[in-house]
Amino acid sequence: MFRIKKLDIFIAKQFGLLFVGTFFICQFVLMMQFLWRYVDDLIGKGLSLEVMAQFFWYMGLMLMPQAFPLAILLSSLITFGNLGESSELTAIKAAGISLMQAFRSLIVIVIIISGVSFYFQNVIGPNANLSFYQLLLSMKQKSPEVEIPEGVFYDGIPGSNLFVAKKDMETGKLYGITIYRQSGSYEDQAIILADSGMMQSTAEKKHLLLSLWSGEWFENMRSQDLAGSASVPYRRETFAYKQILLDFDGEFNLTDLAGIAGDARAKGLEKIRHDLDSIRESNDSIGRQFYSDARSSLYRLPMIDSKDSLKAWKAVASGKVNIDTIFAQLSEVKQQRAVKAAVESAQIQAQDLSMKGDYMFTMNRRERLHESEAIKKYTLSLTCIIFFFIGAPLGAIIRKGGLGVPVIISVLVFIVYYIFDNTGYRMAKEDEWSVWFGMLISTAALSPLAAFFTYKANNDSVVFNIDLYKQLLMKALGLRAKRSVTRKEVIIEEPKYLMDAEQLEQLNGEIVHYNEEHKLLRWPNPINVFFREGDDHAIERISEELEATIEDLGNTRDKKILQELNNYPILAVRAHTRPFQRKWLNIVTGLLLPAGVFFYIRMIRFRLRLYKDLRVIRRTSDTIIPQARQMASLPS
Repeated sequence: MFRIKKLDIFIAKQFGLLFVGTFFICQFVLMMQFLWRYVDDLIGKGLSLEVMAQFFWYMGLMLMPQAFPLAILLSSLITFGNLGESSELTAIKAAGISLMQAFRSLIVIVIIISGVSFYFQNVIGPNANLSFYQLLLSMKQKSPEVEIPEGVFYDGIPGSNLFVAKKDMETGKLYGITIYRQSGSYEDQAIILADSGMMQSTAEKKHLLLSLWSGEWFENMRSQDLAGSASVPYRRETFAYKQILLDFDGEFNLTDLAGIAGDARAKGLEKIRHDLDSIRESNDSIGRQFYSDARSSLYRLPMIDSKDSLKAWKAVASGKVNIDTIFAQLSEVKQQRAVKAAVESAQIQAQDLSMKGDYMFTMNRRERLHESEAIKKYTLSLTCIIFFFIGAPLGAIIRKGGLGVPVIISVLVFIVYYIFDNTGYRMAKEDEWSVWFGMLISTAALSPLAAFFTYKANNDSVVFNIDLYKQLLMKALGLRAKRSVTRKEVIIEEPKYLMDAEQLEQLNGEIVHYNEEHKLLRWPNPINVFFREGDDHAIERISEELEATIEDLGNTRDKKILQELNNYPILAVRAHTRPFQRKWLNIVTGLLLPAGVFFYIRMIRFRLRLYKDLRVIRRTSDTIIPQARQMASLPS
């Protein structure tokens, strides 16, 4: 039976406080990133605080499900990083409580957060999306505030270009005004010049009232019959004062929802399932109609009814009628007509098929978008749980709290998730991948990572030990560390110099015998390498005896012996025989030709290195043996 313990409450409090803080941080970052995409549509529109507040409110509701996983990842990582850094996690494990038991309270909390995320996406999210994009579209369509610059043509007023030489910022009066107006066609353009003027908006904010002083009006006019007289090419007017009314809608009006109500992002699961049935039925009916039209048009000959046309095509397909023979019997004029008619018919059919193909791609894309949004509601909720099982084990492994390392790791994990998720969504939308594959690829990529980190943290395995990975890399590349034997400050037992000298002499003899028997300079048989057993136990024994002798001589006080001991190489006792220890891996490697060739050449390299190492061992032993005998003869 699950009982709430003090430890569960303690960890839940640690996580809860961090989750609230990191959630608002993640929400702010996502909102700023999202806002940056539309900043050009908002600047200079003179939007009221009420409209901007609605814009940010709907944006926040829409982005909350995306902020949940990132906040869980960061807060769980910091929580267990802090516990590990302060040794509290060590105390918990010392008390016999496993890591999974420490996780259990947070697992319940994260599952609840996942449910909240699903509720937001299914209930609140669609309405927020609909209201947000309605507001955004209305902002895009709103006319900008009139802010006329000096010395530059301003085209923010529909149908007019306005030039002002100078502005009086205190009175708002304009000087040196030039206006280019186009009320209809190119012939109806007008040029207005004025010494000064004032501009103000009407009460209903639907027009701009422009008052001008000391100016002229030039206008091209279409040819008109004025009581039967000659046409008037243009008119010119000189005025001392004139008022002009310009169309300019400065109000903010919400766009009709009809254009965006069909977006899959503005629908819950039930609505998506209902609309998917309608979309699929519509696509199938249109596809069947296109197929029927294609059969009736592509397999019908001109001036022949459908039955005779089908018989003619069957006759051609069976070989009873040769079209080339019939074509050759026609006159040259009829042949040209037939070719021209065939080309025109093919072009018409190709254009028709292309148009229908584009239309069906659009319809199918709408179906894929609905399927993607339905799957995304589940995968985004599941991501909360996956991110917890990545962040919490990583915090327990790294044992670093604060906002330094956890933030870096969280950003890296989220970038990987974002790349997979965004790529899968786009590929599914464009029908490059199946919808299920595209929408689940991010979950499939991160789930094994979460399982791996959880397993390693629960078993206290080393994951981020740089020395371990360095050793594996050196082993894979055939590199080795240099031997380092130094003088010991305290020596409990002196080396057995005489016994060590005899052992080195014996090893030299075994090395000579080994070289004669194994022929290291010869290329080995590939069959024996990849498909047969054959560990080199002789070199393993030589290496073990040599290391034991080196360890004993390492207790010496003689500088010459210590210096020579560092000349002994560290032997690789298996790499010169086969690539792997497991037989099935060697067989697979041998069957895969490129990999087999690589490992075979690598093995030859290790054989040459072993040959050189054995020569170095003999030469070094020949130097140490007399010195060891001399040390043995000295009085103790």
